[in-house]
Amino acid sequence: MRVVVQRVTRASVVVDGEVVGAIELGLLVLVAFTADDNQADVDWMAAKIVGLRVFPDDDGKMNRSLAEVRGQLLVVSQFTLYGDVSRGRRPSFVKAADPKIAVPLYEAFVGAVRDRHIPVETGTFGAMMEIELVNDGPVTLVIER
Repeated sequence: MRVVVQRVTRASVVVDGEVVGAIELGLLVLVAFTADDNQADVDWMAAKIVGLRVFPDDDGKMNRSLAEVRGQLLVVSQFTLYGDVSRGRRPSFVKAADPKIAVPLYEAFVGAVRDRHIPVETGTFGAMMEIELVNDGPVTLVIER
């Protein structure tokens, strides 16, 4: 499981000209899965992201979590995070999980975050999406499990 986390002041995802998910202060999470990922990976990642101390405290230091700032999550599936460009010029996606595996993991991940009482918006799995965001900081992290 691999995620790219970006601290944002706002973010939205559009499918077919319609906004399907939007947040204000929070984290945009791009997420991808492999065939070897499981519920334990999903739970670990949900806890890790919710607990990340990447929001500034009164002294401007990254010391506050998503819950402490009453932030939101925008979770977007992005299998291309497992694109391998080590050979040739066209990415290979053989490490990315098939949708039969990835969809239940994606839904479990969204559920695991919601179980931690964080407001979550999502994109549409498998759709062509346009993502608009204002990266705050910028703060961007890559986390893998």
